[in-house]
Amino acid sequence: MSFIVIPAVDIRGGRAVRLHQGRFDAETVFHDDPAAAAARWREAGAHRLHVVDLDGARDGERANAAAVAGIVEAMGDVPVELGGGIRAMADIEVVLAAGVRWAILGTAALERPELVREAVAAFPGRIIAGVDARDGRVSVRGWMEDSEVTAPELVARLAGEGVAAVIYTDVRRDGTGDGPNLEATAALARTGEVPVIASGGVGTLDHVRGAAALAGDGVIGVIVGRALYDGRFTLAEAMAAAAEAERC
Repeated sequence: MSFIVIPAVDIRGGRAVRLHQGRFDAETVFHDDPAAAAARWREAGAHRLHVVDLDGARDGERANAAAVAGIVEAMGDVPVELGGGIRAMADIEVVLAAGVRWAILGTAALERPELVREAVAAFPGRIIAGVDARDGRVSVRGWMEDSEVTAPELVARLAGEGVAAVIYTDVRRDGTGDGPNLEATAALARTGEVPVIASGGVGTLDHVRGAAALAGDGVIGVIVGRALYDGRFTLAEAMAAAAEAERC
């Protein structure tokens, strides 16, 4: 599997936004129409799109179904992964039936291991675990609460469940441009049990290269949000940088 650069669209209140360190009071609106934001990344050559329903993540109920449907339609044959508020089997069934390729379980991955097992059995290869950590501890409910479980502990629990991948985000890096926590990401990937996608804090092409250089350790991709919207580099530049680093 080639390393993949995955642009992100985060939805809050029906608009495409980015938060700083997951704070809902530190929001930047990038587009009033999330589908239009998604179409931009398809036109730029994206091979995959990461989508988060921020309202759903915080409140536990999917709140932006119409916006998600618009994104799926705009992306056409480009696969979409979706997280936020997916905490029951019915939620998973609905979003996958709506054309989402992968359902991301975050809070549920920690609090409902039986749901993970049921979902993986019903939809093999289509369930991803979102492991978000603040100071090493797993954060839940849209990063509003921190648990006592560490990221390595949770990934170890998930390793035998058959999830397609783990998306690892260091909450304190997210939206900062200071770079993802590659040390922690690599440590999780080197267990060899489940592929890992790096997320949170990408601000430069060197950050992309750093993530891609871990492909041999089991890091299969990196999610990029604010840096693309701010124009720090293009998606094409990021994809080229990743390909170069992966070859080295």
